Amino acid sequence: MEKEEKIAVLIPCYNEEITIEKVIKDFRKELPNADIYVYDNNSKDKTIEIAQKAGAIVRRENRQGKGNVVRTMFREIDADIYVMVDGDDTYPAEFVHQLIEPVRNHEADMAIGDRLSNGTYQQEIKKNFHEFGNNLVRGSINLLFNNKLKDIMTGYRVFNKMFVKNMPVMSPKFELETEMTLFALDKKFRIKEIPIVFRERPDGSESKINTFSDGFKVIKTIIKMFRDHKPLRFFSVIFAILLMIGLIIGIPVIIEFCKTGYITKMPSAILATGVITLAVIAEQCGLILHTIVKQHREDYELNLLRWKQIEELKNNK
Repeated sequence: MEKEEKIAVLIPCYNEEITIEKVIKDFRKELPNADIYVYDNNSKDKTIEIAQKAGAIVRRENRQGKGNVVRTMFREIDADIYVMVDGDDTYPAEFVHQLIEPVRNHEADMAIGDRLSNGTYQQEIKKNFHEFGNNLVRGSINLLFNNKLKDIMTGYRVFNKMFVKNMPVMSPKFELETEMTLFALDKKFRIKEIPIVFRERPDGSESKINTFSDGFKVIKTIIKMFRDHKPLRFFSVIFAILLMIGLIIGIPVIIEFCKTGYITKMPSAILATGVITLAVIAEQCGLILHTIVKQHREDYELNLLRWKQIEELKNNK
């Protein structure tokens, strides 16, 4: 007999008493056999009570931040397909079938609800810095990994078990979605984008995103991932910048020496030598880290293969 497919709906929540009941009921209607989990993140309102009455499995995560909540969800919950959605009712439940389909058919390891292609996100979100931040993140990641993803930061995603159980969630807060996308691209997981409708939060429901502070954290995450996953390119940029500075400072010294046979600009000569030495060190760091990252990727692939074999043995028992 075929093993019955187990679907888990994961809803991280913080002060969502206005919307959480509707989100649970909408997903229960679309996925009547799924387990719906609400992980409360120190809410100060009635989110927990309302979620319990609506029939969700309610658990708590005391460490503040969406990343901390999702890390715990991924560790604790066992399923074949995982649906992750925010509890603010901005993502319509009826699109869940389109997101599940490529994961179920083994066409994708992660399906992303693309809010940007049909323009509904731009219509509902009136903050220019949000759109600028989305464009900056998307452009940076697509450039970094030579890809054409449209929506990097969406909170509506579907994963298979392999992705969930083999992704180390490191970001504690709202950098999570960016980290997931970067991780999937770096580790060659298959990504499928599905256009969805995005709707504005209902009256009385407030966004937890701080445009400037969370935007800064996302940019910091991109720089960190650039350094960690593409170290040769990262340190080559530093090498080029330092080398240019060193040459700008040092060329007048070289010209003077060629003309007169003397060096009178000794401080400039010392500074240029130091900057160019730092440039060479940066490039060496890039080469060493590139070798380490390459070895890490090979080890990860082998560990992933072992995980698959173990899962197959479990399923055959």
